Amino acid sequence: MSSGRTETPCFPSTLLGECFWTTHHRDDLQDHRSTEQLPEHSDIVIIGAGYAGVAIGYHLVKDHGKSSITILEARGACSGATGRNGGHARPDLYGHIPTYIDRAGADAGAEIAEFEITNLRALKKTIEDENIDCDFTYARSVDVWCNEDAAKKAKEVYDSMVAHNFEYMNDVIFHTDRDNVEGISGVKGAKACASFTAGTMYPFKFIMHLIRTLLTAGVNLQTHTPVTTITADPQGGFIIETPRGKMHAGKVVYANNAYVAGLLPQYKANIIPCKGICCRITIPEGATAPLLNNSYIHRTEDNVLSYMIPRADGSIIVGGASSLFRPHRDQWYNNVDDSVLIDSAKDYYIDYMQKNYRGWENSDAKVDQIWTGVMGYSYDSNPHIGKVPGCDDQFILAGLNGHGMPVIWLSSKELAKMIVQGIPFEQTSMPRLFQTSQFRIDRAQKSDPENGDILGTGNFPATKP
Repeated sequence: MSSGRTETPCFPSTLLGECFWTTHHRDDLQDHRSTEQLPEHSDIVIIGAGYAGVAIGYHLVKDHGKSSITILEARGACSGATGRNGGHARPDLYGHIPTYIDRAGADAGAEIAEFEITNLRALKKTIEDENIDCDFTYARSVDVWCNEDAAKKAKEVYDSMVAHNFEYMNDVIFHTDRDNVEGISGVKGAKACASFTAGTMYPFKFIMHLIRTLLTAGVNLQTHTPVTTITADPQGGFIIETPRGKMHAGKVVYANNAYVAGLLPQYKANIIPCKGICCRITIPEGATAPLLNNSYIHRTEDNVLSYMIPRADGSIIVGGASSLFRPHRDQWYNNVDDSVLIDSAKDYYIDYMQKNYRGWENSDAKVDQIWTGVMGYSYDSNPHIGKVPGCDDQFILAGLNGHGMPVIWLSSKELAKMIVQGIPFEQTSMPRLFQTSQFRIDRAQKSDPENGDILGTGNFPATKP
């Protein structure tokens, strides 16, 4: 950490590790069990009650009329990464798209960007149609670079994306230092910035609303019920074992993200549990600070990246800072303990707003709560979605790389089609690089995980997807 930081955190020690989203909005369904005992059978069993699992269940019910569904969750509903993330439903329009273009061509890169844009629009429509109270906003997101070299590279990336004539780039506005970037972005020392349409939301509220919809439709939810083994039943389907007993499933869907390798060991080298850090910043009652209407991706002069969303209550949700803790692998890599903060980054956001945002110098903003979450990072930085290779009637949606908010909603809708209609991945609208495959599984198993793309290091070899 840089010098000058206080060694004593300026946030309440009682809230170390407590997540704002779940403590601010308690819900009686977090520990819900639809029945005292596990059902004997469900046509479809979904492992995981986070965004992926609940969204898959929603589309199975709403789009296909299915109700013989059980969702098994090892802890409380929405207690994992979904209930702990930053609430940033932000498409990636050009940040990682050049990498995907290098690996698989321009069309493959455009597929991902366009899919994420469509995902955001579909999410907005569902929230409006279902009248879901989840603090959703549909506004602009601002990318900011405070390092001169990084700003020049960002402009080169922008120019290359424009040169591809991707229609979606019409939504992107790029500003360089000659445009008074500090004044446009509100970020001190900004050398370049870009903006485009994105969304912010209260993810925990959103998921708990969907869970109520599923329960009304007859879906069986069993929290605090970890799945220990899944074995094929000689008479068809699967036997699912838990500490609370066994049940039978016709089909199984793995939506437990970072923890999927515990049940599908072939994914051990493909999807690694990695911790991230997030916090809530508030200002004292009666204090004032400039109004922020945009969400942000902010890169400091020393290239520490943070994502930030402003909330209507005046507070700020901010997280990231992975470059600070990346060297300390034991604190975050292959680590599933979300009750322990990442020591090498836990003090980073003290005085963050005062130091980086114009007009916040005298706001007395402070960290109110800080927590971690466990995400599933894939070896090649793409999610694994589709039919589990070599396993009939088993499906996966996992390895979201801390980028699940922009892809899960439509991915779950398309995966539901595969589950019910038996269509192949190629007949869905999902980007080709999202498809799980034996090739991707084997590639990670045969390679050194240190050379993967964990946390966006960019080290993944430019080979066939």
